[in-house]
Amino acid sequence: MATITTQDGTEIFYKDWGSKDAQPIVFHHGWPLSSDDWDNQMLFFLGEGYRVIAHDRRGHGRSSQTDSGNEMDTYAADVAELARALDLKNAVHIGHSTGGGEVARYVARAEAGRVAKAVLLGAVPPMMMRSENNPMGLPPELFDGFRASLIANRAEFYRGIASGPFYGFNRDGAAVSQGLIDNWSRQGLMGGAKAQYDCIAAFSATDFTEDLKAIELPVLVMHGTDDQLVPFENHAQRTVDLLRNGKLKSYEGLSHGMAATHPDVINADLLAFIRN
Repeated sequence: MATITTQDGTEIFYKDWGSKDAQPIVFHHGWPLSSDDWDNQMLFFLGEGYRVIAHDRRGHGRSSQTDSGNEMDTYAADVAELARALDLKNAVHIGHSTGGGEVARYVARAEAGRVAKAVLLGAVPPMMMRSENNPMGLPPELFDGFRASLIANRAEFYRGIASGPFYGFNRDGAAVSQGLIDNWSRQGLMGGAKAQYDCIAAFSATDFTEDLKAIELPVLVMHGTDDQLVPFENHAQRTVDLLRNGKLKSYEGLSHGMAATHPDVINADLLAFIRN
């Protein structure tokens, strides 16, 4: 397996496909998944002539099952180490959900010349959890419930998310894919319980406002209007309003997992943004 070892000794697994001379596209996965969640997009963009890279966040997938460093500053630092190790320049960083938070924090601090554009897809910025500065957010008790469910029965908890709100399979008339459900659970259970427990705070309680304000590069914000996990009304327009060069593309009736349920639609819009 291809890995890098970070300064604190964590092994980060990554995939790196395509010509090293091609423009790199880096994919950042959501919680509690792995780089496998981007297989469709990686194969598509590889076929379009790009170099495609995806890593398993620390504590997730095939990376070290860390008991520390499971927060956004370290996640972004890990990405910076990966970018240096692979000598990535002029890259497009695409982040889904928690991965969108990781992208925002990394891009805001990235070395000059490393990043060309970014995409935030169903992403957690500006902030998920309700607070004094974020009155529109979701109640803290919701995320306490996530943690309690993970401790009580992680496998059942993950199956419930995948078979219900993540892909919108709990909606009337939904075309349910057992394969997507099984693959979601498989990825989640590959990772470490401690790291995934800690990551709930990372994705819910991190405020990305200043990160978004600091990003000068073009950013595409893609969000489904029926996202039950990262609600459209709490995130999409607010994120664009904080960006200096942001554009919103909304998807009527699509879910949090729209890149998997509607890859042809999402891939075409990603390609248009990258080529523009």
